[in-house]
Amino acid sequence: MIQINYQDKRPIYEQVTDKIRRLIVTGVLPPEEKIPSVRSLAIDLSINPNTIQKAYQELERLGFVYTVKGRGNFVSPREQWAEGVSEELLGRFRSCVRELSAVGMKTDEIVGIVREETDHTAKETTDSKGEKGKKP
Repeated sequence: MIQINYQDKRPIYEQVTDKIRRLIVTGVLPPEEKIPSVRSLAIDLSINPNTIQKAYQELERLGFVYTVKGRGNFVSPREQWAEGVSEELLGRFRSCVRELSAVGMKTDEIVGIVREETDHTAKETTDSKGEKGKKP
């Protein structure tokens, strides 16, 4: 589920935060699902529990998870984090579009790539969910 890259220059807690965030955004970890305990994930990854705790605190700060005392950590409903993720991704997307334009890519080529990728995502969603167009 999660692997740590020791060549990555980012701190381990950031890698854990990013990987769990991706699992949530892609629907692998659906809303209201319990995520592994700090202790069990620390054991699985062979890292200090304080590192996992820091990652979980960051995920909670960002709205991706919430804590229920005595029960554990759970994935937040999509409404809690989707808008922030969309804004962040759109910012990165716009930056990429500007760079692609700057290096000479034509608007219709960029639009074609966007269509191709959204069609690919829709097909993957259909294949994995059995319902056309339903997002995870």
